[in-house]
Amino acid sequence: MRIVLLGAPGSGKGTQSQRLVERHGIPQISTGDLLRAAVAKGTELGLRAKEAMDAGRLVADEIVLGMIRERLGGPDARRGFILDGFPRNLAQARALDALLSELDQPLDAVVQMDVDYGELLRRISGRRTCTDCGRVFNLLTCPARAETETCPKTGKPHRLFQRPDDNEATVAQRLKVYDEQTKPLVDFYRSRGLLRVIDAEGDVDEVTRRLEQALRAPPSSAVSSDRAPSPPPKPTRHASRARKPAARRKSTTGRASRTSAGASPRHAARAKQARARRASAARGPVRQARNKARKPAQARRAKKSITALRSAGKRRRTRAQRS
Repeated sequence: MRIVLLGAPGSGKGTQSQRLVERHGIPQISTGDLLRAAVAKGTELGLRAKEAMDAGRLVADEIVLGMIRERLGGPDARRGFILDGFPRNLAQARALDALLSELDQPLDAVVQMDVDYGELLRRISGRRTCTDCGRVFNLLTCPARAETETCPKTGKPHRLFQRPDDNEATVAQRLKVYDEQTKPLVDFYRSRGLLRVIDAEGDVDEVTRRLEQALRAPPSSAVSSDRAPSPPPKPTRHASRARKPAARRKSTTGRASRTSAGASPRHAARAKQARARRASAARGPVRQARNKARKPAQARRAKKSITALRSAGKRRRTRAQRS
């Protein structure tokens, strides 16, 4: 199993990575752990990384790529690995693809862990790291583990401290950088059919269940079952307009075929009447125009007829008086 966990700072990538290590026996490769180890040793890459982390910036690609190449070449990573915090931008993702192709170890899945930003600020403010083993605990979400477990390196209680980049001001800057550089990876891996998305809020055990379910899902299942699928797109207005003429042509053709194929006498009579009505309707405007043109002439003839009748009546009365 070769997977990448994506998510904003404080989304729980480290906690869930440790659980996957216990369940599947594959190593967690955290760029944060690699960088902190290099800082502790005072190497050149470590010093450059420390400057960027203290300022709340993402570490430059060339620094991270040099460390990750060495770690993936280790014997414990041949059966699989969990990449936590890498890649962080598109350049790193493309470089990782090239590296894994070279090692013949392509990714099996990429899981995006979604958490509200307000919850992220709350989580990070309670995060503590063990000075000796580097394990991360959260005093707000899982205080019992930090108090009861012992450090695997010293056998004593964990010596916890708060990292300098876990304060509120630095976290806000890190979230801004995440939006600008890391979020485009979601579309990058979705286009390759590797992306799964889970809701990473709530009980830690429930988040682990969602993560395991997403890892078992086929590549086409990009969204966890806790999320409703998007409704299918509705046909556009232009598409519906384009279909109407075709429908009319189809119905007209059907009528013509039924009439020509030898319909019953009653249907033939109805068809004849319908044609006569259509022809009459088509001649209606012509008749109206013709009648309108005839009205003045008809009025003149009627007036002449009335005048002639009056003259004839006057002549008859005159003759009757003379006689």
